[in-house]
Amino acid sequence: MAATDATEAVARARDAIDRAVRELAAASARTETLAEYVPERRVLGVPRAPRAPRMIVIGDVWRLGVLLLDPVGRLYATGRVVRAERPARKSIIAESVAEHRAFRAAAVKGGIPEGATVVFDARPIELDAAALAEAAASATAPVVLATGADGAPQVAVRWDPAHVDAVIPFESYLAERVELLARPPQGA
Repeated sequence: MAATDATEAVARARDAIDRAVRELAAASARTETLAEYVPERRVLGVPRAPRAPRMIVIGDVWRLGVLLLDPVGRLYATGRVVRAERPARKSIIAESVAEHRAFRAAAVKGGIPEGATVVFDARPIELDAAALAEAAASATAPVVLATGADGAPQVAVRWDPAHVDAVIPFESYLAERVELLARPPQGA
C-alpha cells in the first residue's frame, strides 16, 4: 500500500467523522455515557474501609454499533454496556449476572442517573495510517486499513470480531449507523 494512498484514505475517514458529528448534533441524536470503571479499593490502607466500585464519567458518546463517537470526533471501540441501576438484593445464580448487577450499581455510585445507558471498557482508536495498518493484524480491532475492491487502501470497519474478513468501508458503515441513530425507523 502506498503511504500517500493510505494517508488519503485516513483523510476521507476523518471527513466522514466530521460530517457524522455535525449530523448527529443537528439531529440531537441520543447519546450514552462513556465512563471508566474504578474497582473497589482500600482507602488510606485501612482494611475495613474499602471504597466501593464506581464509574467515573468521561463524557457523552453516540454508539454506532462497534464504534463510539464523541462530540469532538474521537473514536472508541465499543466496550461493555450497562444501564445504571441501584443495587438490589436478589439471590443470584450465575456469577456473570452478579457481575453485571455490580457494574450497574457502580454506575449509580459514580453519580450517573439511574436508567442511563453507560459504556465502559471502551478503547480509543488511533486514526492514522500506521496505527490502522497495524490494527489490521489484530483480530479484535474494529477499525483497520484494508485493501478496497479497486486495490487502493481504504479505512474499513470490522463489524464482527469473530470473522477477520467481516469488513465494510468505513464511510458506508458510518453513514448507515448515523442515519439509524439520527432518524430511527418508526417504532424503534
